[in-house]
Amino acid sequence: MTDTRRRVKLYALNADRQWDDRGTGHVSSCYVERLKGTSLLVRAESDGTLLLESKIQPDTAYQKQQDTLIVWSEGDNFDLALSFQEKAGCDEIWEKICQVQGKDPSVEITQDIVEESEDERFDEMSDSVQPVELPACEMGRLEDISELVNSCLVSPNRKDKLAAALESQHYIKKLLNLFHMCEDIENVEGLHHLYEIFKSIFLLNKNTLFDTMFADDTIFDVVGCLEYDPSLPQPKKHREYLRELAKFREAIPIKNKDLLAKIHQTYRVQYIQEIVLPTPTVFEDNLLSTLSSFIFFNKVEIVKLIEEDEKFLTDLFKMLMDEKTEDSKRRDLVLFLKEFCNFSQNLQPQDKDAFYKTLVSLRILPALEITLSIDDQKTKTASIDILTYIVEFSPSVVRDYTLQQANNTEEEQMLLNIVIEQMLRDHDPELGGAVQLMGVLRILLDPESMLASVNKSERADFLNFFYKHSIQTLIAPLLENTSGEKPLKEDYHTVQLLGLVLELLSFCVEHHTYHIKTCILNKDLLRRILVLMRSTHTFLVLGALRFMRKIIALKDEYYNRYIIKGNLFAPVIDAFLRNNGRYNLLDSAILELFEFIKLEDIKSLCSHVVENYGKILEDVEYVQTFKALKTRYDQHQDKLKERDRVSGSVGVAEAVVPSLLRTRYRREARQPDEEEEMWFNDDDELEDDAPLDAAQPHAHTHAHHALDAIGKIVEKKVCSGAESVSVNGPGRVLLSAGKAPHTDAQVSAPRLLTQGLVDYDGDSDEEEEGGASSGSSSSSSSSEERDAKRPRLA
Repeated sequence: MTDTRRRVKLYALNADRQWDDRGTGHVSSCYVERLKGTSLLVRAESDGTLLLESKIQPDTAYQKQQDTLIVWSEGDNFDLALSFQEKAGCDEIWEKICQVQGKDPSVEITQDIVEESEDERFDEMSDSVQPVELPACEMGRLEDISELVNSCLVSPNRKDKLAAALESQHYIKKLLNLFHMCEDIENVEGLHHLYEIFKSIFLLNKNTLFDTMFADDTIFDVVGCLEYDPSLPQPKKHREYLRELAKFREAIPIKNKDLLAKIHQTYRVQYIQEIVLPTPTVFEDNLLSTLSSFIFFNKVEIVKLIEEDEKFLTDLFKMLMDEKTEDSKRRDLVLFLKEFCNFSQNLQPQDKDAFYKTLVSLRILPALEITLSIDDQKTKTASIDILTYIVEFSPSVVRDYTLQQANNTEEEQMLLNIVIEQMLRDHDPELGGAVQLMGVLRILLDPESMLASVNKSERADFLNFFYKHSIQTLIAPLLENTSGEKPLKEDYHTVQLLGLVLELLSFCVEHHTYHIKTCILNKDLLRRILVLMRSTHTFLVLGALRFMRKIIALKDEYYNRYIIKGNLFAPVIDAFLRNNGRYNLLDSAILELFEFIKLEDIKSLCSHVVENYGKILEDVEYVQTFKALKTRYDQHQDKLKERDRVSGSVGVAEAVVPSLLRTRYRREARQPDEEEEMWFNDDDELEDDAPLDAAQPHAHTHAHHALDAIGKIVEKKVCSGAESVSVNGPGRVLLSAGKAPHTDAQVSAPRLLTQGLVDYDGDSDEEEEGGASSGSSSSSSSSEERDAKRPRLA
């Protein structure tokens, strides 16, 4: 299988008439018993898997193009192509195909056999005997020529014979001479006939005719014939556009004449396909497949010719990064690179990998750092497109480059921070560039595409880099706009950008672990984001709510304790009450949040919601969510009481903490892994008073230390009376959430007591007495007075 003569690329034409690469392998022809005939087999060179198994049918038209291509249709509207590395291999397979079909290998297309009716069979037999007789190429015979060409389109055999006649008699050039004569004497009727003739010639779908029509000396005349559409009152001016308006800009002079000619030809043929030719009908769409193939393989050849010219690419990047280069010149260089990358999308994966490695070695990423920051909109847009091409194909290349900048580059000059800054500074009203750059960041931050090996872990290294050097740049506008009780700026452009930031942060919560968790807890990020719940833009309110929903979905007790301690349900409840039961997306999203807490039985959050907001929500009757939460809470209380009665007594350490409170701080959904525990143990900024948990070497010592720590916090909170209730006008209560007064939320309610860490009705008298006996008399009297004021919800 090492014979390079049989090495091929397999392509398939997709629904958009574009060639998809199906892999590289080696082709062979042999008899397949299952298919009962000689077949073409292509096996992948990487693992030997079967890429293609196609029986050589006697009535299938195989076409040989450009010495190294074999194209055919497999069934209805499913075109396949084999691109050979060497001409010798293509000739061998072509001879085998012709042998099976009984054809002469010197032909470039085999014949179709169409068996439909006796009359058509007689016509085919007649065609096989006599070739198509073309009328004399004269101005007076243009109508006859048009009728003949149209009549040949209904039969594959007649199409082949007509194409052979046109080629052998050099008929196309004769028709173009008539075009000049008709145009000179303004023979409109003749020009209309020529339009119909050349339109039909395109539908013959023959590569040999395209080679003639797209030559430098004929292509403009062909375009001229297609200007005179009989259905239009005035002819189009395509030639004028191609010659005068469409100017080819050489960013750097191209000395390779073959490359230059191929670039011009490809542009003009694309213009003919997309602009000049009428939009094909459903039945005609497949008739232009060869034209699409012509463009596809031209683009592949252009990329390879440029790659082979090392001096050209070296000079291009040298000029691109030169500070003395004018902005207009730099724009042309970037636009050229964009088209270069666009053409590379037609390469197969291994060739595309080599292509991008070449660009990286030529320092395209440092060049993009310069061009992304330029104020010129065209330059910036093209630079974003180039970066998108690179990241979509190989995000690891960009990550590796970014990590190399960690120790030798200022933060504001790092590529990742430049991308974030450009996203946040996008002045486009539709934020087209910002959306595209957000997609780039999302790919770079996706752990699923990160590699891990014995010597390095791309995921850990890159995420550490991002959260150390870049996250503050991303969240800066968010923190700036949420420093008060309401968003400071509410203009559409600002809230659109904040929506993109929220979407990216939600992605991080879902896919990253302790990195984003530490950021949220250290910077009190959820509280600041929930300020956006008071925005006048509903989509931004929903974005903030979605961020909180992603956090709760993790069922992580670190997050749950953070939400409870900060009383962060207050903005959500406030938004729910302000919505006043209106049947909309906001109402449904909030209800779904509490429904999730109920269904997943997140006890700590369930207890917190019922104890603090039960009185407010008990009147909501159009859904049963909150009543079900209350029922679930009561059931849990009953279980705790029953358990306490059975156990009879509790230990000294347990007496410090009320029974339900211990349950609230028990991890349920997941245990943090060793790496995550180490991260949080090293962090001294998470708690203001004392850590709720501390990682211990053994599980039983960890539990006792945690209970002792919680007991101390309870006593401290009880003595300090940290929680407060402020009445703000009739019927309004201000929920104070710890030490961050700027995020206080107003909740409509007749009366509400807000507490951070509280006792519950399920606690036994023995526990309370035990706790009191270990404390001072003043603490005991204070505790009794607080219990007398506590609402009993059970």
